[in-house]
Amino acid sequence: MFLQVSNIKKYYGEDGNRVEVLKGINFDIKKGEICVLLGPSGSGKSTLLNIIGGIDNADSGYIAINGEKTEDMNEKTLTRYRRKHLGYVFQFYNLIPNLTVKENIEVGAYLSESPFEIDELLKTLGLYEHKDKIPNQLSGGQQQRTAIGRAIVKNPDILLCDEPTGALDYKTSKEILKLIENVNKKYGNTVIMVTHNDAIKNMADRVIKLRDGEIRKNYINNEKIKAEELEW
Repeated sequence: MFLQVSNIKKYYGEDGNRVEVLKGINFDIKKGEICVLLGPSGSGKSTLLNIIGGIDNADSGYIAINGEKTEDMNEKTLTRYRRKHLGYVFQFYNLIPNLTVKENIEVGAYLSESPFEIDELLKTLGLYEHKDKIPNQLSGGQQQRTAIGRAIVKNPDILLCDEPTGALDYKTSKEILKLIENVNKKYGNTVIMVTHNDAIKNMADRVIKLRDGEIRKNYINNEKIKAEELEW
């Protein structure tokens, strides 16, 4: 199996204030799947995404990509793991304000041994004509496209998306979801997307529903629809 999540547990606080945020999470994801982690605020989905991404540590259990376990890695190896395998897209774009669109994407390219060709990627993202603009000259959707470009230019195995449409309006949200879908088809990256929007599960290959730190449902979506057909 490409990605294994095995018995992940996570606690916050100490002694009497200790809270179990993740209560033994187990699932596998195949290479190239779009997986949606669905659940309300406080369900543990973003914490889980951060553990998969090596941003946070589990208190027990492990993440493995192609058999490489994060728990066996020191900080230097973990940094290399993140650079090699992972691209991140967040709700808030975290662009560098004084760099152009192209330069922001180039930041991601510098982290990779085999990055994509930037001008071709800009065209795929619909950003080529905006490549010399800085972030405050862009719409929210264009900024999120730039953030996706920065993540995907590395040619990562896994694209981690934490509420990527959370700050966007309905029309722009669907455009971004369609872009993520197109990136998945064109480049074959596995996509793991956190959302509280129930409709987004319908574009996924695999749906994992969390509540109170536990998996309530984990299933293959046999009635997958295109992102442009989503309604909410």
